[in-house]
Amino acid sequence: MTSPVVDALLVLVGVAALWLGAVGFVTGATRVARSLGIPTLVVGLTVVSFGTSAPEFAVTIDAALTGNAAISLGNVVGSNVVNLGFILGGAALVRALPVSQTLVRRDTTVMVASVLVLLVFLRDGAVSRVEGALLLVALATYLAVLVRNGGDRFRPADDVDALRWFDPVRALVGLALVIGGAHALVTGGVGIATRAGVSDWVIGVTIVALGTSTPEFATSVVAAARGRTNVAAGNVVGSCVFNVFGVLGLATVIRPISVGPVGFQGTLWLLGISVVVAALFWSRDTLSRAEGGLLVALNAVDWVTDLVF
Repeated sequence: MTSPVVDALLVLVGVAALWLGAVGFVTGATRVARSLGIPTLVVGLTVVSFGTSAPEFAVTIDAALTGNAAISLGNVVGSNVVNLGFILGGAALVRALPVSQTLVRRDTTVMVASVLVLLVFLRDGAVSRVEGALLLVALATYLAVLVRNGGDRFRPADDVDALRWFDPVRALVGLALVIGGAHALVTGGVGIATRAGVSDWVIGVTIVALGTSTPEFATSVVAAARGRTNVAAGNVVGSCVFNVFGVLGLATVIRPISVGPVGFQGTLWLLGISVVVAALFWSRDTLSRAEGGLLVALNAVDWVTDLVF
């Protein structure tokens, strides 16, 4: 067993590598794709959406392959709670978020539906390969609808610079950092959980989830501060859908996940906060600072509940 200092360093190094790797991959790969003449919308729906969820992909798959199923599922569920609580709520605290009703009514409905589907799959405490494949089909369908109707929130920024000679290298190095950072974060997280006597699930929905959500946090808060409020809200909602359908779908196709009742119970909380967000978006065309504070508080209550019970 590694020492507490080594475990803590692995977590810190893992989070830093995930952050830097995701930024490098998105920037480099976006420039390469656009230089090849790939349409902006397609780049956004593939490179950008995958890039911001790359930490979740890497951590979830790494955890599944190393037999840490609770961290694998907990990372997806916990990341979505963090996205809707600390990140969306935090962005609203920075600046009240006006929200497109078209985006809200379509995408928050899909977000809530994705959690409901996951709950159905988790009724036996596991997600099988067949169920994972169905999640991937759902993602493909969702992306097809976005292509047909437009997907502005996934578009790369208009001010992305032209291709530079080192951009392909930046993309590859970024991807390598994401993969290495994911393994470091999982290894350190498991070590901390074992030493502290808490479950892998708790580590998955707290430390690991917060670490893998750093790209969404940076994107949403910066977008809110710059007044790009639809990007801030849309990035969070889209990432939540992508995490359930894409990240968890791919992970369970590679290796089925079995976590027992804790997975169902944790996903129930995710459903609750998803419904709250959807209700706030549907009832008003702006997410106020007070409502942002409510979402942050709900996330904090979830973490305290997980740690205490």
